Amino acid sequence: MQTTEVTDFTRPRVIHLSGNTPVVVDDLWTIVRDEADARQRIQTRGEALKHVVLPVNVYLEAQQFDASTLAATGAWIPPHADFELWAPNLQGAPMIAVDFPSFRDGRGFSIAVMLRTRYGYRGELRAIGDVLRDQLEYMRRCGFNAFGVRPDKSITDALKGFSEITVRYQGDANDPTPLFRRR
Repeated sequence: MQTTEVTDFTRPRVIHLSGNTPVVVDDLWTIVRDEADARQRIQTRGEALKHVVLPVNVYLEAQQFDASTLAATGAWIPPHADFELWAPNLQGAPMIAVDFPSFRDGRGFSIAVMLRTRYGYRGELRAIGDVLRDQLEYMRRCGFNAFGVRPDKSITDALKGFSEITVRYQGDANDPTPLFRRR
């Protein structure tokens, strides 16, 4: 008798780095883009905030009143935000998402590098928004360890983006040592 694996395609999928290997997994996080909806969720508290990613403004407001409520809550950063003012307040967030509203907008790469190198953030750092296959390896080199590929693109095809660059001369956020020093 042959068994058939049933996959739940209703749940969003993301790419996570397991060690340095990219794998496709179910997305346990819900990203709340609307600030009014996010504030409503904070008022109800409890399970409504478990594995929820709030706009950074709302996350920081809630943190001032009750940081324990945000134990299983993340924050997402828009590219235009001056996040360095409050980056130290995000250290306890289990997940930070950086929004890429357009594939042409590279500010999220700089945000990721600064979070990893300057501020020492070690939690999940996820790229969200207009995330495409040919950006994934560069995003990993900047410090991202999770990737929400654009919904209209194949996530399994996007995995190929991690194997297209085989030799890296310069260092990155994970290993700043350049190639000539690694020999």
